[in-house]
Amino acid sequence: MTLAARLSEARLALMLLTRLPVGQFAGEPPSISAARWAFPFVGLVIGAIGWAGFAGAQALGLPVPVAAGLTLAVQIGATGALHLDGLADYADGMGARDRTRALEIMRDSRIGSYGVIALIVVLGLIWSAMSTTAIGDAPWVFLLAGAGSRTAMLWVLIALPPARADGMGRMATGQGARALWPGMALMPILLWPLGISGLIAALIAGALCLAIAAQARRRLGGQTGDVLGAVQVVCEAALWIALAARPI
Repeated sequence: MTLAARLSEARLALMLLTRLPVGQFAGEPPSISAARWAFPFVGLVIGAIGWAGFAGAQALGLPVPVAAGLTLAVQIGATGALHLDGLADYADGMGARDRTRALEIMRDSRIGSYGVIALIVVLGLIWSAMSTTAIGDAPWVFLLAGAGSRTAMLWVLIALPPARADGMGRMATGQGARALWPGMALMPILLWPLGISGLIAALIAGALCLAIAAQARRRLGGQTGDVLGAVQVVCEAALWIALAARPI
């Protein structure tokens, strides 16, 4: 596999998971399955964008809660709220009586009460945790939250079969777990500066990832794009909350 091919895959991952201007492919793009390995590195980019917004807002003298709110807005704009939409759809679907109805609800573009509540609670928790983060730790927290949550998402994509015959969850499915290795190799680098607190946060996020994966397997028979979005957002929130509790 050439470097040019890897760069094309990373570019496709950016196109899939963000709204960043990365141009168009002149020829045949790589498959989504081939680009899966780059999902955690897209998380690094989103984390870096968040940190830049957070630091910039504070440099302008804005209060930390305001800086955190603006940072969330910047990150949501960069991703197009892709995973937040997945969380809302997944929360709505889990209120259904059976698998068929759950998948129908999750495909519906309209948002229900469970989805609204899930978004309010999770975004409120991330904002609160971000508002209490020490400025010296913030770069590593942003990077870990961005990359770690998308590594969890990638694990679920690999571990569970697709629940539908179409959709993002089906298109991104591939053989083997090698796509997970680059993201897993990245994790120790991001965890090291945060010490034992970072490891505890990662374990908590991992436990939540397993819980959502188990629920999706039981209720839906596997993963969908909405399941992956829910995993990403919930794990990101867990990392922020756990690291906000660490001693300063």
